Amino acid sequence: MAELPKQARVVIIGGGAVGASGLYHLAKAGWTDCVLLEKNELTAGSTWHAAGNVPTFSSSWSIMNMQRYSAQLYRGLGQEVGYPMNYHVTGSVRLGHSAERLLEFKRVQGMGRYQGMDLEIMSPDEIRSKYPFVETHDLAGALYDPYDGDIDPAQLTQAFAKGARDMGAHIERFCPVTAAEWTGSEWVLSTPKGEIRCEYVVNAGGYYAAEIGRMFGRRVPMMVMSHQYLLFDTVPELEAWSKEVGHKLPLLRDVDSSYYLRQEKMGFNLGPYENPCRAHWATPDDPMPDDFSFQLFPDDLERIEWHISDAMARVPLLEKANLQKVINGPIPYTPDGNPLIGPMPGVPNAFEACVFTFGICQAGGAGKVLAEWVTEGATEWDMWSCDPRRFTGFEDHDYCVAKGKEVYGHEYAMHFPHHAWPEGRGKKLSPVHDSVAALGAQFGPFNGWERALWYAAEGDDTSEAAQQTWRREGPWFRAVQAECQAVRDACGILDLPGFSRFVVTGPGVVDWLSAQITGKVPAVGRLGLAYFADDKGRIVTEMSVARMAEDKVMLITAATAQSHDKAWLLANLAPGLELKDQTEAWTTQILTGPKAREVLAAAGAEADLSRPWLTWQEAKIAGADVLLMRVSFAGELGWEVHSRIADTPAIWQAVMAAGAPLGLRPFGMFALNSLRIEKGYRAWKGDLSTDYTVLQGGLERFVDWAKPAFRGKQALEAEKQAGVSKQFVTLKVEAGAFDPPYMSTLWHDGQVVGETTSGYWGHRVGHCLALGMLRADLAVPGTTLEVEIFGERVAAEVLPDAPAWDAPNARLRA
Repeated sequence: MAELPKQARVVIIGGGAVGASGLYHLAKAGWTDCVLLEKNELTAGSTWHAAGNVPTFSSSWSIMNMQRYSAQLYRGLGQEVGYPMNYHVTGSVRLGHSAERLLEFKRVQGMGRYQGMDLEIMSPDEIRSKYPFVETHDLAGALYDPYDGDIDPAQLTQAFAKGARDMGAHIERFCPVTAAEWTGSEWVLSTPKGEIRCEYVVNAGGYYAAEIGRMFGRRVPMMVMSHQYLLFDTVPELEAWSKEVGHKLPLLRDVDSSYYLRQEKMGFNLGPYENPCRAHWATPDDPMPDDFSFQLFPDDLERIEWHISDAMARVPLLEKANLQKVINGPIPYTPDGNPLIGPMPGVPNAFEACVFTFGICQAGGAGKVLAEWVTEGATEWDMWSCDPRRFTGFEDHDYCVAKGKEVYGHEYAMHFPHHAWPEGRGKKLSPVHDSVAALGAQFGPFNGWERALWYAAEGDDTSEAAQQTWRREGPWFRAVQAECQAVRDACGILDLPGFSRFVVTGPGVVDWLSAQITGKVPAVGRLGLAYFADDKGRIVTEMSVARMAEDKVMLITAATAQSHDKAWLLANLAPGLELKDQTEAWTTQILTGPKAREVLAAAGAEADLSRPWLTWQEAKIAGADVLLMRVSFAGELGWEVHSRIADTPAIWQAVMAAGAPLGLRPFGMFALNSLRIEKGYRAWKGDLSTDYTVLQGGLERFVDWAKPAFRGKQALEAEKQAGVSKQFVTLKVEAGAFDPPYMSTLWHDGQVVGETTSGYWGHRVGHCLALGMLRADLAVPGTTLEVEIFGERVAAEVLPDAPAWDAPNARLRA
């Protein structure tokens, strides 16, 4: 065996399926000078005891992409690398007990079709044609996925390892990393076998990822769950059936009862996701051991007794099986259940590919994504759903445990558009939170900040159960309508804590910023929208830019974008410039509507309220200093009122008191979503993402072609010359009872021609609107299309390339 190399381009720490896939994909990309270090044997950790299911199903577009890629890769991987693998493509039957569940299935069916997968919705009578042993009397239907299956996790890992070694990569087993040091140009990793230096390092440590992260000064947001599955011995009837038909049963998932049931040889594998559930290594009396490589937790069958009974009632054949073995092992969870793949926040030349709850089905796609991050600095698919920077540091231990248990206990839950999960709440509160709550606010978290979603009146159903519907109309609908009408006819105020704000100062700041954005930097006293593109011309982010002085700019961006956008700015910051994160020091209210000027005047605002749209000024309200920015995401006359935390309660009270006689009404995020879609304003990581270029996003008016250079200019010039393939559009949708979800497919003459990126009811225009991306030749006003909403195609019309509400922006400029 060769000695540990002294130098490598990339070192991956962790030898599970994900780490091995990362090494394989790096080598495939031509980066063969890479090393994987594993503290024990390959597959030690979650990989060795994983059940090995390989579904493609996901309600997330990016994760479906990742899992689809894995399933396709695994079909030919063994032959490609010369390593035999047990990979059974059995298909799966996903049972639905309710009409709401069938709607979820239809939505995923549409997404799958767009990605080239033919999923099938089955009636209760059809289910037995795929799974003859199941009871169907109480079912609403099922989703059949022919691409689902199972694979041997150890063989998969070894196949990746062999492929990587054959291309020249190196794997060192029984070689834990004990320390890491950044020299300013490279990493020095200490191991019992000596030091290894590398340009890049990857944490692929599975449920040990937090311990590895500490060596890099990184607190990984994660916890560890105990997950059990049961292996049952041969069932003669199942054996006879399998031999007769020549294949295994499809994997059965009873998602409303929260378990899967898989044929294992001629017996069964039953895996429940129970609630209440159990976290491990979460308390001082249960510390994580130094090594838990090939160990298991003690059986705890009482916890899953109900699921066992329910599965036996659903598939009576299971009652005839003898329990052979119980696997109870650790599985890591992030607070939202998605893995961490991408740049390690705040750490140079470091990446994460860890905390995979479903690491076997995602390993192939994760390796591809990781290799793209490392070798290209960007990924083919927008992977914000897995980007480590989606967490911003407030996620402490207790939060991670509470959210991890919530996700595990609702592993198969439907994610309804108006539902806010209850665990881990109240982490960040506005300085006027109590005042807002007293007005009936129903809250939802945004990067930990509690924001009002809508305001309930006495008698409104504010229960969690009432939120669990796909339908547009719930207890919030009339309230949101009234909030939007107040903004239209009088004035509304939205408490908006958590805006991310960065102040950049220094000589040459304007020239620096001009090279980073596609458009112009505003003049002193002005503000505007700025779009940041990558080298391929794709949309990285959107920020508001306020020019504070000749050598000072303030950049304001979404709450959830705090870590992402700060990292982008710091990575590209010119020497001599200074960036300060002022997010925690300030907060914001949006005051908007035709009477907004009267409200500010009545509140005694010491300001020039005649200053035009897209200007800012220093002012006073209730004796406190504020920044008034003449801009409104709602598309009406309005200002953003930026105030320091301590001053905000007095300002809020003054504005509310002054506005009461003028019809001022508080509004929430649901209303803002309706108002912004009517104006065609894009939302970050929905309408704005690296899945689209700046030109596809309909943002050419924010491109200054006269500038000698800006990031992405060459790619955008080439695209402009060739013509865009997709074009941003606003659609009027005859939507019935449901608004179109993200990534609803657009149809024309029987072909899929695009997708929605946002959809909501426009309360000012009185109909449903969708924003989306459409094949460029069809992006003509008046073109009629169909939008697939939960399996039904409904009529839609392309609207003119202007806001659906107040197209000339007369109200905004008033």
